[in-house]
Amino acid sequence: MKLWGGRFESGPSEVFERFSGSLDFDRRLVFADIEGSRAFANALARAGIVTTTERDRLIQAFEEIGREAREASYFEGATDEDVHTFVIRKLGEKVGHLAGKIHTGRSRNEQVSLDTRLYLRTAADTLLIGLLELMGALLELAEKYPAAVIPGYTHLRRAQAVLWPHYLLAYFEMFSRDFERLEQARARANVLPLGSGALAGSGFQFDRGAIAHDLGFPAITRNSMDVSGDRDFALDFLYSASTIMLHLSRLSEDWILYSSEEFEWISLGDGVTSGSSLMPQKKNPDSLELIRGKTGRVFGALTSLFITMKGLPMTYNRDMQEDKEPLFEAFEQTSGALAMAKTVAQSLTLHPAKPAAAAEESWVVATDLAEELARNGTAFHRAHQIVGRLVLESVKNGRKPSQWSGAELAAFAPEFKPEMARLLNPIEGMKSRELEGGTAPAAVARALAEATGRLKGLEDRIHTP
Repeated sequence: MKLWGGRFESGPSEVFERFSGSLDFDRRLVFADIEGSRAFANALARAGIVTTTERDRLIQAFEEIGREAREASYFEGATDEDVHTFVIRKLGEKVGHLAGKIHTGRSRNEQVSLDTRLYLRTAADTLLIGLLELMGALLELAEKYPAAVIPGYTHLRRAQAVLWPHYLLAYFEMFSRDFERLEQARARANVLPLGSGALAGSGFQFDRGAIAHDLGFPAITRNSMDVSGDRDFALDFLYSASTIMLHLSRLSEDWILYSSEEFEWISLGDGVTSGSSLMPQKKNPDSLELIRGKTGRVFGALTSLFITMKGLPMTYNRDMQEDKEPLFEAFEQTSGALAMAKTVAQSLTLHPAKPAAAAEESWVVATDLAEELARNGTAFHRAHQIVGRLVLESVKNGRKPSQWSGAELAAFAPEFKPEMARLLNPIEGMKSRELEGGTAPAAVARALAEATGRLKGLEDRIHTP
């Protein structure tokens, strides 16, 4: 069945039917469509368009459709244009001509906006929970190895020593920002569009506030034309998903490297790795590589909708139908990637001696020495040069930091004091970084405790879908 047709002498061609149909993908909105239509039945009753008896018949029918839609075969053989016409056809099979009243004063433009917002509200809640679970797994992994020392990198070159929990807390912060960003995207989607009509507003006196209350929306939209042409809320969701995947991809790259034979810092569990069909010795980090690879699909979804929307005139244009598949793709890939990353984190074993040796044999202590010289009155530029020469001398002669004695340091440059040799141990230098946000053991312990409390606070903010 069609929701339009009186203006036309003939129906659409078979080619156009196939080209414009969306049921094969927008069927994912069926439960949102049912939820929105149930609330609209109440609105029709409040406006006197249907009787309370008719409303009850409509709501009962929608409840039946919702139960039936959970069956895998429910859409089998359906040739409807989209999920909205599908639901109305199913409604007609249950209540007959009364089904024709459900669309009174409602445009498919606002109906699509409503269904998409309801879907994204639930999708956002799912991703928020996924973020919290991953953040919790990272904190557990940090607490498992509280004193492990690793080299921190810039330009993929050993730079300064940090604690393993400090490293993991960096990703905790990224995902914490992702949580806040996604909450904001959810809030922008969580606004009722019903009552906007096709673009000029409804001609019926619906109580928009009551509809919003029925559907759990805290606010209603302010301009009917904006509603008709708006997909900003969808772009916000896609950007949020993209930044989550960006951070997951960076974490994946780290752990792919750190689990390689060249690093051997960490081992990944058998459950998140796979072997080679030819090479018996291989244990490949496929789970992490897939997260890294799927990131491109989510970025592509964001780019796709950006390009779709960029040149559209006010208000609704059929191009906007192309928002659904990117949204579904982004949600499914991001949700799956978060679950996979959590599982990888739970399987991970750190081998603390490996990164500790990497820190001790390299010159990650160079900055600590230069800063100690500065604290003792040497201008930092001069201190930088002195330590730089010390590193050069060591590299030329194959000497590790631990192979210098206090007396040898003092002989190398008068600015050095013998007691400064303690800073040749990376752990000693870290102790000076006590400022909030630093890697000193005490600062990291405070940060871990604060992060644990913050995680609990975020859990309390989770919305019930």
